Amino acid sequence: MTVIRGKAVPLMVQGTHSDSGKSIFVTALCRIFANEGMAVAPFKSQNMALNSYITNDGLEIGRAQGIQAEAAGVEASVHMNPILIKPSGDMKSQIVLHGKPYRNMKAMAYRQEFYEKGLQAISESFSILANEYDCIVIEGAGSPAEINLNDRELVNMRLARLVDAPVILVGDIDRGGVFASLVGTLQLLPEEDRHRVKGVVINKFRGDVALLQPGLDWFEEYTGVPVLGVIPYLSNLEIDGEDSLILDQYSNGGTNDEGDIDIAVIAHPTFSNFTDIDPLRLEIDCNIRFVKKASQLGNPDMIILPGTKNTAYAMQYIEDTGLAERIVKLAEKGTYVFGICGGFQMLGEEIHDPEEVESEVTKMEGLKLLPVVTEMKAEKKTVVSKGYSDCLDNGSSPLKGYEVHMGHADVLQPIKHFAILNGEKEGCCTDGGKVIGTYLHNVFHNDDFRRNYLNGIRAAKGLPAIERTLHIEELKAKEYERLAEHVKQHINMKKVYELIKRG
Repeated sequence: MTVIRGKAVPLMVQGTHSDSGKSIFVTALCRIFANEGMAVAPFKSQNMALNSYITNDGLEIGRAQGIQAEAAGVEASVHMNPILIKPSGDMKSQIVLHGKPYRNMKAMAYRQEFYEKGLQAISESFSILANEYDCIVIEGAGSPAEINLNDRELVNMRLARLVDAPVILVGDIDRGGVFASLVGTLQLLPEEDRHRVKGVVINKFRGDVALLQPGLDWFEEYTGVPVLGVIPYLSNLEIDGEDSLILDQYSNGGTNDEGDIDIAVIAHPTFSNFTDIDPLRLEIDCNIRFVKKASQLGNPDMIILPGTKNTAYAMQYIEDTGLAERIVKLAEKGTYVFGICGGFQMLGEEIHDPEEVESEVTKMEGLKLLPVVTEMKAEKKTVVSKGYSDCLDNGSSPLKGYEVHMGHADVLQPIKHFAILNGEKEGCCTDGGKVIGTYLHNVFHNDDFRRNYLNGIRAAKGLPAIERTLHIEELKAKEYERLAEHVKQHINMKKVYELIKRG
C-alpha cells in the first residue's frame, strides 16, 4: 500500500463507539495547535450526518468539520470532509462527494459499489491538505473494531494506514464500562493496527480522579498503552455538535420553564440542521420544547418547522400524528409559525417530486399557510447567503447564513418576501412576521434579527421589548478557548506533541 505523504503531520482520533467525544476532542486539538502557531486542518474522510456546513465556495461538508475549521482559524474546505452521507429516511442515503450530490444509495450498494471511488476521493483530498498545512487532525467514525465492516471501511484504521497516522483512542466513561470498551477495542484490532494506537483518552469523567487511578494503572500495565489524560465532563459547552448530541440538550422537556416565550419545535423523524434552533435556546426569555405529537403541542407562542432531508416523509408524519391540523388551527388564531428549508416547503400549498429526488412520493399537499408550490430538483442549491430582512414591523435586520436544498419554491400570488439575499428576493412573510418561510439556515444566528423577531412576539403578548444581550459569534470564540484550555489542563500535551514530532 502506498502511503500518502506531504509536509503536514497527521494525528488521528478514533473512538470506542459513536458519540464518545471524538468531534469535540478534535475541535479542542485544532484550537490548541492553532494557538501554538501551527497551520492545522481537520479531516474526516466520511461523515454521516444531517447537520451540514456550507463552505464559502458553496460546497457541502459535515458540520463538525466546519466547526473544527473555525476552531483552527482556517477556512473550511470540501477536502476536510470529502464524503458526506445524509440519511433520507427511506432506507437510502444521499451521498455527497466533494461537496456535491453524487447519488442516492442503499447501504449495501454503497459498500459494494462505492468503495474504490470513495478511496480515490479520500486520497485526493488528503493529499491536497497535506501539502497546505503543518498538521492534520483526523477524526474517525464509530468504532475501529466493527469486524463486520472492516474489510471495506474508509474512515478508521484503513485511513490511518493510508496516511501513516498515530492514533489516540477516546473512551466515554459517562456511559460506563470504559475500561471494557477500551480493552475490547484494542483486542479486536489486528496487531498492526493495535500498535498504531499510541495512547487513550478517557472522556466525560465526573468525580474524583484519584478513585479512578487504580483502573488507569491497571489499564496501562495490561495493554501497554499509556493513558494520555482523563477529561472531566464540561457542562454547558456551546459548540455545535453532531445531530444526536444536539438532541440531548432538549431531551428533558423545556429548556427554560420561566421563559416568557414558549417555542414548540416540530421534531419529525427526519429533523435536520438541529443547530438552527440553538441561539433561541440561549435567549433568556425563550423556552424551547421538542414536540412529536399533537397532544404535546399545547398553545405555544411560536412553532418552528425545521429542516428535513425528506420533506414528503416529514409532512406525512405530521399529518399522521395530528400535528398538521393543530398547527393550522393555531396559526389561524395568531400563533407565530416559522418554517426553515424543508419546513418552508411544508408551509406551502403542495410539494411535487416527479423525479423522486427525495422519495417515492411524487405529490403531497402542504399546510397551505403560504401560497407556495415546491418542486424538487435533481440539482442541489448550496450557497452562502448574505443580505437583510425587512419583513418585520419593528425594523430591518442584516442576515447571513447558508442554503442547502433540492427544492425550488414557486410563489403563486403576491406576498411579502422574507429577505433580500445575494441581491434577490427570498422566502415569504405574512402579517409582519406571523408566518415566515425561508431557505436560510442559521437565520436565528443573526443577533439583530433574532431579537427583533422575539420582541415582535413579546409585543403581541403585551410584554416590553428586551435589548439584545446575546452575541453568537463572540460566544463561539469564547467557547473554543474554554474548550481548548479545559483539554490542555487534563491531557499530557507533551506526549501529544511527541506523537506529532515522531510523525
